[in-house]
Amino acid sequence: MRLYFKYMSILLRSQLEYRASFWMLSLGQFFIPFSIFAGLYFMFSRFGGIPGWSFYETALIFGVIHMSFSLAECLVRGFDGFSTLVVSGDFDRLLVRPRGTVIQVLGSKFEFTRIGRMAQSTVVLVWAILNLPIAWTPLKILTLVMMIAGGALIFAGIFILNATLCFWTVQALEVANIFTDGGREMAQYPLNIYRKPVKIFFTFIIPFACVSYLPMLSLLGRAKGHSLLYSLLPLASLLFLLPCLAAWRFGVRHYRGTGS
Repeated sequence: MRLYFKYMSILLRSQLEYRASFWMLSLGQFFIPFSIFAGLYFMFSRFGGIPGWSFYETALIFGVIHMSFSLAECLVRGFDGFSTLVVSGDFDRLLVRPRGTVIQVLGSKFEFTRIGRMAQSTVVLVWAILNLPIAWTPLKILTLVMMIAGGALIFAGIFILNATLCFWTVQALEVANIFTDGGREMAQYPLNIYRKPVKIFFTFIIPFACVSYLPMLSLLGRAKGHSLLYSLLPLASLLFLLPCLAAWRFGVRHYRGTGS
């Protein structure tokens, strides 16, 4: 982890060399998600909302998912842009270093300008919390933190799977955006508005429901059965991440190099 934070420190200093550019990009990232949130706001103002869900309840889910996505984009950007390392042959350099490939790819790129997107998500999250009658307890606070962290791990797992495909396809596949950008757009709304196949896929295959909709029922006091089980569901993100890392190790073992 010392090496990881060293990578982070070096890249942060390099990006801050052009401070005006850094802060302008961060400001742009702050305002970009507002167009998405504005769509959510106008949908509720025009149609009266989603059955069974108020605007602030949906806004809380929105804030959680977008903060998770921002964290993943900031900290796992190395895997998202991994195809450039394969195309250029730079991944061969990583293989001869005395450290694991996961930590090196993670440390190859950080997008610190995503703090703007995180700030916007934080504003929405705090605004929703202040307008909801939730009796906050240590367990509920922990659940909210695990929801954000779990969502980031799921997005990280998708980035890792997409990077793994580069060992055979060289270039990253756009189909991964269905599960990153598309997953973000889907998970920012309550899962019960979708049809059963969608619910099953995003609960048991890519468990976005376990970090947004289902634990949110526990926060709002709507859990059917033992609420503690709903609160612990964000841990399912680890069950998704571990096979992704296993797939990555499989890909590394079968990587043939550039031949240069």
